[in-house]
Amino acid sequence: MSHAVRGLEELDPAGKRVLCRVDFNVPFGDDGKITDDTRIRAALPTIERILTGGGRPVLMSHLGRPKGEVVANLRLSPVGMRLQELTGHPVRSLRESIGEEVEAAVAGAEPGTVTLLENVRFHAGETKGSPELAAAFARLGDVFVNDAFGTSHRDHASVCGVARLLPSFAGLLLERELAAFDRVLQDPARPLVAVLGGAKVSDKLPVIASLVERVDAILVGGGMAYTFLAAQGHSIGTSLVQHDQQDAVRANLARAEATGCRLLLPVDHVVGEAFAAETEARTVDEIPAGWMGLDIGPRTRELYGATIQSGRTVVWNGPMGVFEWESFRAGTEAVGRAVCDCEGYTVVGGGDSVAAIELFGWADEIDHVSTGGGASLELLEGKALPGIEALRARD
Repeated sequence: MSHAVRGLEELDPAGKRVLCRVDFNVPFGDDGKITDDTRIRAALPTIERILTGGGRPVLMSHLGRPKGEVVANLRLSPVGMRLQELTGHPVRSLRESIGEEVEAAVAGAEPGTVTLLENVRFHAGETKGSPELAAAFARLGDVFVNDAFGTSHRDHASVCGVARLLPSFAGLLLERELAAFDRVLQDPARPLVAVLGGAKVSDKLPVIASLVERVDAILVGGGMAYTFLAAQGHSIGTSLVQHDQQDAVRANLARAEATGCRLLLPVDHVVGEAFAAETEARTVDEIPAGWMGLDIGPRTRELYGATIQSGRTVVWNGPMGVFEWESFRAGTEAVGRAVCDCEGYTVVGGGDSVAAIELFGWADEIDHVSTGGGASLELLEGKALPGIEALRARD
C-alpha cells in the first residue's frame, strides 16, 4: 500500500488562512526551557513554504498530556518564542485554540505573521475526536495541512477531524516520512534488515508478526529479548520478562522459520545485579540467578553489526540496552555505529533510538531519522494511519 497523498505542490496558499497541524510536543527541563527543539525545526520547511507563498499559517499542536484541562506549564507560549527565533517571523501565541476571540485574531493576522494556537489537548474533545471541536478548529482555516507525522496514528479532532472538513494537504515533513517508510516497505533493496529493541515485547510483537513476512532478518535486543530467550528455555535470571507473551513469541519464532526470515537473539549479555547505573557490570553467555540482562554482549554486538552491514535497507526501532547508563551503552552504540556505516538505505524511528542517535551525534549519518515513534511502528506493522487516510479521503 503506497501512502501517496496530495502535497503542498498542489496548494496555492496566497491569501489563505492555512490551518496546519504540527507536532511541537517538545521536552522541557526543570527550568521551564525547551531541551530539544528538533520537532520545531522539523516543521520549518512547511511553515516557510506557506509564508513565501503568501499564506497565513495558523499552527495547532499538543504538548504533553493535560487530559482536557488547562495546565499552566503545558502552555505553548515558550514554543512560540523559540519558533519566532528560528523563523525570524513574528509569532503570535494565543491563549486559546477556538472561539470568537481566536477567530478574530486569525482574521486580523498580518501577512508574514505566524499564529500559534494554544495546546489543543486543553480540550477533552481533542483526543476523543470530537466533531464539534474539529468544526471549531476548521473555522480558523481555508485549507488544512497535516505536518504532524508523530500524531497521525491518532484519530484526534485536530488531526483527522479537520481533514474531513477542509481541503487538505500533506506538509513537507509528513511527505518525507511517508516516502521513507514506503521505501522500506514497498520495494526495498535487499537484504532488508530490521533491528528492534526496547523494553516490552508486547509493544513490538505485532510489528515482528508483520515484518517476518517481508524482511530478511530481524535482530532483537533490549528488554524484549529476554521474553524470547525465556520462551526458548534459556536462563534469564531476574531480567525483564512478560510471561503472558511467551506463546505469542513462540508463534513468531515458528513463523520466522517458516518464512525464511532470520530472527536473531542475543548470544551473550552484559548483566547487573540491580537496575541501577552504578551496579557492577559483567559479561556472560547465560544469565545467572540474581542477575539481569541490561545490554547485549560483545559477541552479539559483532553478530548484529555484521548483519546490519550486509543490509541494503535497514530500519532500526528501539535500543539494545539501558543506553542512558554508560556501563550498558555499548550494545546500542555498536548497533547505531553499524547503521551509520551501512552503505544501504537507513531509517531510524522511535523516541529512544532517535535519542541514542542524538546522544552519539550521528543524525547526519542516517538517511532518515523519523519524528514519530508510535506512528512509525504502526506503519511497520502494516497499519493504515488515520491521519493519512483522512487526507486521502479529501483527494
